[in-house]
Amino acid sequence: MTCTTVIGYVRVSSEEQAASGLSIEAQRERIRAYCHARGWVLADIVTDAGWSASTLERPGMEKVRTLMRTQLVDAVVAVKLDRLTRSVRDLHTLLQLSSDSGVGLVSVTENLDTGSAAGRLMVTMLAAMAEWEREVIAERTVSALAVKRQRGERVSRFASIGQEDGERGEHERAALDIVRQQLERDTRASLRGIAAMLEENGYRNRAGRQYHASAVQRMVRRIVADHPHLGRTTIASVAVDRVQRIAAVVSGVAA
Repeated sequence: MTCTTVIGYVRVSSEEQAASGLSIEAQRERIRAYCHARGWVLADIVTDAGWSASTLERPGMEKVRTLMRTQLVDAVVAVKLDRLTRSVRDLHTLLQLSSDSGVGLVSVTENLDTGSAAGRLMVTMLAAMAEWEREVIAERTVSALAVKRQRGERVSRFASIGQEDGERGEHERAALDIVRQQLERDTRASLRGIAAMLEENGYRNRAGRQYHASAVQRMVRRIVADHPHLGRTTIASVAVDRVQRIAAVVSGVAA
């Protein structure tokens, strides 16, 4: 009778979960129970605590892949497929390694085993859904941050330009006002032109260096949000400025 020897794999993505260990232990218990029910020998459980599933470049996952390549185990067992990866591309890498080595990938929750064609198909479909879910969450986060920025709320531990108290905040608000006045006079002023104008007037960024065009663009967006009448022509000017910069790069004029 052949004895099936497997390796368990558990992962949590956040440092908070990694510190508490609750989620990790719950995964370990489910893997132990599953292997016991199947009569498999669980050699060990590899843990990636505080690591994202967006890449396979994880210490624990590298150990698992080494065990698969050397065929020291018959299968890799995880509680859910998204513990292994949330990327369809990385899943294909694991599936190819599984096919080449003959080492199966097993998901306890989804009851999937890549030892069959149907299992491999279902694993691919679930990975695609997991990747879609991750991208949707990222899009929602970006949208929520954009709304907070429009309301003038802080979105990180670093205050946005002009939102700090004290002398630096006053200096940045004065720079914003200078930019606004320039846009009132000439809504087609280029970003580089505005940056040069700020430099001439003694306005520099928090690092004490000249404002770059990208920083000026963020200032313009902030001003347009507060003064919508400047929006249409200013945004057109920004687009023209970008086109000019792209053309300079393509022609080899830009450094």
